[in-house]
Amino acid sequence: MPAQKYQSCIDACQACAAACNHCAASCLREPDVKAMARCIALDMDCAAMCETAAALMARGSEHAQAACGLCAEICDACADACVRHDMDHCQACARACKRCAEACHEMVALA
Repeated sequence: MPAQKYQSCIDACQACAAACNHCAASCLREPDVKAMARCIALDMDCAAMCETAAALMARGSEHAQAACGLCAEICDACADACVRHDMDHCQACARACKRCAEACHEMVALA
C-alpha cells in the first residue's frame, strides 16, 4: 500500500492523536477529574490507536486496514464520550475523532 494513497487518513489520524492527547491533559486539569475518567481513558486509547494506524499506513503494512477499522471504532467511542462534555477541548476532540473515523472508514473501503 503506497502511503500517498492514504495520506489524508494518515493526516486525520495524526490530528486526532494530537487532539486526544490535548483533551486528556486538559481533562486532568478539570475540577472533577473523577467525572472525566472515561473520557481520559478513551482519549489515551484513541491517541495510541491513531498513532499506530498512521504508522502502519505510512509503512505500507499489511495490517494497516485492520488497524484503521479498529481505529474508526475507538474514534467513534471517544467522540461519543467527549461530545457529552461542554468543555472546548472535549468538543474539539469529538470533532477530530469524527473526522478520523470517517477517514478510516474510507481507507478500509479503499484497501
